[in-house]
This record gives sequence, structure tokens and C-alpha cells, in this order.
Amino acid sequence: MIQYAVRRILLAIPVVFGIMLVTFLLARAIPGDPCKAILGEKATVAVCEKFSRDHGLDKPVLVQLTIYVGNILQGNFGESIRFSRPVMLILVERLPMTIELALAGLLIALVIGIPAGIVSATRHNTPIDVATMIGANVGVSMPVFWLGLMLAYVFALLLKDTPFWLPPSGRLTAGLSATPFYEVYGWTVEEGTARFNVVEFFSNFFIFNSIITGNWEVMRDSIKHLILPAVALSTIPLAIIARMTRSSLLDVLGTDYVRTAKAKGASRRQVVVKHGLRNALLPVVTIVGLQLGALLGGAVLTETIFGLAGVGRMLFEAITARDYPIIQAFTVVISISYVAVNLIVDLSYAFLDPRIRLD
Repeated sequence: MIQYAVRRILLAIPVVFGIMLVTFLLARAIPGDPCKAILGEKATVAVCEKFSRDHGLDKPVLVQLTIYVGNILQGNFGESIRFSRPVMLILVERLPMTIELALAGLLIALVIGIPAGIVSATRHNTPIDVATMIGANVGVSMPVFWLGLMLAYVFALLLKDTPFWLPPSGRLTAGLSATPFYEVYGWTVEEGTARFNVVEFFSNFFIFNSIITGNWEVMRDSIKHLILPAVALSTIPLAIIARMTRSSLLDVLGTDYVRTAKAKGASRRQVVVKHGLRNALLPVVTIVGLQLGALLGGAVLTETIFGLAGVGRMLFEAITARDYPIIQAFTVVISISYVAVNLIVDLSYAFLDPRIRLD
């Protein structure tokens, strides 16, 4: 197992470098000049020449690539062209929001999707099965931007002044703030640097931070703000997970060893849970891993609709402004998350199916 994990990590290194190269080239292939995109009418020829010199954009592409790779190897993503701030600082501020949203969406998809798939498979060709699959098809078909707007309209406007009202935007209610746990415990943390700060990064997970500090008001408010965007983001993976669980479990329930278990007098629950579900989970786990990576990289619309300051929204704004360092840094981080999730999925196969010997 350890040898396999090490081998997979080593194989992932050239993949990450390939992604860095492609991202670097594609960012510069976007039509438009960063100077004109950021400064607008103020972008005269003289101003743009100085702008390019200040940000190293006047150097040959190969030299820019060498500087870019060298900075990343030192744990530095450079400085944002648009904000004149270290990209690592922006990443530490924005990434926790996206991770919280992605995990909340995945949790909803798993809690509802897997049981729905199990019920649908065990009641094959019944009205419950048909209704579940119709619901799954509807979930896949609904665009996130439409569903997000409808959820905000229903829960923020139609249900206003009722116990079911939910906030349509933001991460916390105005006037409410989450004090970082390192300040509560009197820790000294160097903030605002160009390098990754683990303590500051975890303090930006509002739910985690509120649990550590015991600030239950912030925790309740943060969860309340997270419900609508998480539901909007979870519909497509929920539907995919439900359909995959149903399909995989139906295949397993038709095998010889399941029929033998039934013939030996095993209860329906034992047949489904002990003999069927565990062997049906391999393709489901694969889909879950892919969906988690997709949620981390595909939350642009959800964060924009609900006014959340996450990676997706910042990446969209960076592409619009031709902010190359942010585009490159965020894409590399998302690609590394994909590689890490795929590694965890592969390692989980051996646990779910003892017949698999990864080493």
C-alpha cells in the first residue's frame, strides 16, 4: 500500500508540472492586454509600457515561465497584478470558503443520493423507483444559476418573516464577525506574507473556527448562510450519485453470491447492506471523488449568485482582468486537489474490496 501511494505521488509530479505549463500558456493566450483590462481608459501607451515592466510582462515568455516555476518551487505564487497583493494571501483568504461550500454540497449529495439509490435499486420497477429516477433526471437537468436564483427567491422573499427564511447571500450576517482562533488563544501569527500560513488558513473556515473558539452564534449563522448555496451546488452530484448507486447495486444484487445468501436465509437487510452495498460502492466512490474535484473547481456560478468570496468567483474575476498570477495559482491548486482526491479514491479500493492488491 505504501509503495503504491509513493508511486502514485511520484507519477503525479509530472502531471502537476504539465498542468502548470498548460495553464501558463493558456492564460497568456487569452485575448486582451492586462494593462488595458485593469486600467481601462487610463491605459495609455506610456502607462502600459511601465505597467509591463513593473510586472515583468515585458520579458520573453520563456523567462516568465522560468520565474513562475522557480517561485512555485519556493512556495510563492507571486503577486496579483490587479490587487498588488501576494497571491498566497488571497488564496488563504478565498480557498476555505470554496472548500466549506464543496464539502457541504457533497455531504448533502451523499446523505440523500446514496439512500435514494439504494431504495430505488431494492424496489426496482416500482413507482418509488420511477419517481426517484425522475427526480434524479430533473436534478441533473436544472442549471445551477437558475436553481440558485429560485432558491433565493423562495426562501429569502416568499418566506420572509417566517421561521423558514434563509439568507440569500454573504457568508455571515452584517455586523457579525468570526474572531480567528489564534487571536482568541493569544497566538502570534505572521499575517499577510507571500507564503502559505496554515494557522491563518484554518482560521478562515468559519464553522471550524467557531467550534474551536466556542462561538456558537457565528457557527449557526455561518451554517444558515451555507444552506442555500450548498443545496444549489449539490443537485447535480446528488442526482449522479443516486443513479450510479442504483445501477451498481442492481448489478450486484443479480450475482450468484447474493442469490446464495438469500437461499441460506439471510435477511433482506443483510443481503443489501452486507453482501450488496459494499461491493457496489467501488464505482460510487469513483464518482464521489470526481464530483468533489468538480465541486472545488466548478463553484463559480454558485459563489457569484450567492455573493460568496470564494476561489471560483475570484478566478472568474481574474480571467476577466487578465490577472495571470491568480489564474495560474488557483488552477494549480485545484488540479492538485484533483490529484489528491484521485489518490485517496484509489487507496480506498483496497479497503472496500479485499481482492484488490494495490501493491
